Amino acid sequence: MGMDFEFILGGITVSTMVLLFVLFNSASKKEATGLVHAENNGSSMITTTAENGNQHQEISPTSDIIIVGAGVAGSALAYTLGKEGRRVHVIERDLSEPDRIVGELLQPGGYLKLIELDLQDCVGEIDAQQVFGYALYKDGKNTKLSYSLEKFDSDVSGKSFHNGRFIQRMREKASTLPNVKLEQGTVTSLLEENGIIRGVNYKTRNGQELTAKAPLTIVCDGCFSNLRRSLCNPKVDVPSHFVGLVLENCNLPYENHGHVILGDPSPILFYPISSTEIRCLVDVPAGKKLPSLGNGDMARYLKTVVAPQVPPELHASFIAAVDKGNIRSMPNRSMPASPYSTPGALLMGDAFNMRHPLTGGGMTVALSDIVLLRNLLRPLHDLHDANALCKYLESFYTLRKPMASTINTLAGALYKVFCASPDPASKELRQACFDYLSLGGVFSDGPISLLSGLNPRPLSLVLHFFAVAIYGVGRLLIPFPSPKRMWIGARIISGASAIIFPIIRAEGIRQMFFPATVPAYYRTPPSNLHD
Repeated sequence: MGMDFEFILGGITVSTMVLLFVLFNSASKKEATGLVHAENNGSSMITTTAENGNQHQEISPTSDIIIVGAGVAGSALAYTLGKEGRRVHVIERDLSEPDRIVGELLQPGGYLKLIELDLQDCVGEIDAQQVFGYALYKDGKNTKLSYSLEKFDSDVSGKSFHNGRFIQRMREKASTLPNVKLEQGTVTSLLEENGIIRGVNYKTRNGQELTAKAPLTIVCDGCFSNLRRSLCNPKVDVPSHFVGLVLENCNLPYENHGHVILGDPSPILFYPISSTEIRCLVDVPAGKKLPSLGNGDMARYLKTVVAPQVPPELHASFIAAVDKGNIRSMPNRSMPASPYSTPGALLMGDAFNMRHPLTGGGMTVALSDIVLLRNLLRPLHDLHDANALCKYLESFYTLRKPMASTINTLAGALYKVFCASPDPASKELRQACFDYLSLGGVFSDGPISLLSGLNPRPLSLVLHFFAVAIYGVGRLLIPFPSPKRMWIGARIISGASAIIFPIIRAEGIRQMFFPATVPAYYRTPPSNLHD
């Protein structure tokens, strides 16, 4: 009887151990499967049913950061933050190669930021061209303005390329990181809970409605952003339109230089985008009706108004490009950065801040912002305290000002000066600008270093701008300062002030010139977001 009891007890013990082993092994497999699922997809699904019966799937918050948009800013940001170890979920409306007529020229200052982000190889294998400066044309005369690149490696220069090829290379590089998930989908709204952005609602390419959550959502959905209205005060101005063509198999008068023609009514641009293609952008000011592409008015306008102003070396290729018919237009937008302080969300790129694309500074500003944001986020290991993070990131808006405001102000001011006008004072200021830059030396090196993003000093910009105006006045008054010339001279100074001061006011005088007086400038990382 005792022996039977021992057998029974032993059997129960062994059975229990076997059962526990099976249960433990099953749970381990489920956990491992779950880990693989999370690694492969960056998320897991929770299905909920709305009152109307539609099923809505919510992705549990396994991402640190959601990025809306995978253009230049979004792709570069995804790679940068992914490389920092963040789990990044990028949602882009269309992952096919973009086809745009802007975002094709990266200034040397922007290329240095690209190197800093370890993305310089993205301009490789896309037939990108080096750009060493500009040629400026006016009334049959021209002058060459070169970047001051002597202290940099030979690879450092401006870069020009097809915008879509550059973006695809950055998307591919971001996708190589295991903690970056790139998904095609349309973000329909930000997910807000008690004044804090917790993520986004979006539709996948097959129409499935999903919600993705993360402690920080960064909106980079470009100049046509449908989300910016809830994150900033969008005062969008449209000063002009660009009409774009591609000239094939011809050579620019100055090799590896952008060409700016101070035409009538406004500037005409030429720059290489591959070894066989030259981009032409014809500016049409807002006050002038944009000729129709459909009924042939645009082709006639380009042939009769623009073609006679094109350098002779490019004339035949320009006419051939018009005849080929692949003419496109787009509005040029300008919008100062006026963000709302929103816990859980941040705006970047053209969704956040735009300037006239005349100077090609947009990508330089975006990449500079990304370097700054990376450095601010680097000491933070926990992003979940949205209010503390929001207060800390207020410093971003001040610290970005030297670079951003210099490029923004220069773009807006140069565009207004470069446009033709019947007003005698405006004519004199335009001519003075061309002649001042033609002087060479410090007179051209200073402005071109500002334009290139190599000298982000707002005060230097203002000094050069008024030096141009004073130079124009001096030419008028020497040798005989007649009352009429004195009056025009006074109007040159007042006209220059009317151009630059409203732009500076929109950028923020204190943030632009005295950033160290803004309390947020000294903001340190919150201790509760550290390890």
